[in-house]
Amino acid sequence: MTSHLDHGRLATGRPAAFFDLDKTIIAKSSTLAFSRSFYAGGLISRRSVLRSAYAQFVYLVGGADHDQMEKMRDFLSELCAGWDVATVQEIVADTLHHIVDPLVFDEAVSLVEEHRLAGRDVIIVSASGSEVVEPIGEMLGADAVIATRMRIEDGRYTGEIDFYAYAENKAAAMRDLAAAKGYDLDRSYAYSDSATDVDMLEAVGHPHAVNPDKELRRHATTKGWPILVFNRPVALRTRVRLPAGKPTLAALALGTAAAVGGAIYLGSRRREAGA
Repeated sequence: MTSHLDHGRLATGRPAAFFDLDKTIIAKSSTLAFSRSFYAGGLISRRSVLRSAYAQFVYLVGGADHDQMEKMRDFLSELCAGWDVATVQEIVADTLHHIVDPLVFDEAVSLVEEHRLAGRDVIIVSASGSEVVEPIGEMLGADAVIATRMRIEDGRYTGEIDFYAYAENKAAAMRDLAAAKGYDLDRSYAYSDSATDVDMLEAVGHPHAVNPDKELRRHATTKGWPILVFNRPVALRTRVRLPAGKPTLAALALGTAAAVGGAIYLGSRRREAGA
């Protein structure tokens, strides 16, 4: 089978491959997936778990637009404020592999491997917290991550966001990383499912829409971008050797804060629409 990757192209620049996370590599929202674990640990309520499940459905069917992403950021800040990082780590340490392992797309893992075999660095770019993205990136063998950064003081989340990896901020961070690492963005690749990532996709010479939402599909069709369909979720451990558990991996917890924020907003938005 012929690959869509251009292995034969010769140039002096050093290309890289940039991947969005949710619905591109992970088969659903990496953050919403952790709500049950946090309910069991007493950090969120049963009502929040139910809203998270509903938000997951809405997210999978229609994605999240700009306003929803901004609301998620606001709720993330409010909900996380005061959470003890050590408590969060303890809860998530036992569920990291169980939650993330079965969610990856087989096609995405193959594509990551293909880029690495071609000598390209692989970078995960996600609006999720770095506490979510970094350990997943480690599992996948990524060379770097670009992610939202929450502020921590005295072992607790302050509720402030130092960097929100969203929309144009993603593209700007990609350009900064390219300058630091010597990547040639014109020869680089990018993959995402959401129209909110058009800036990220347009930052490279080889953009790809993966399981795109309606708006991104229209944009990709107009631009002539390849449209990829990933539909085979598999257990990550069947594809790669997972690293031994580390305390830092437990910090995936912060993603649930974003999940609950999105769930609360999406649930209330649907209720208002039905009123």
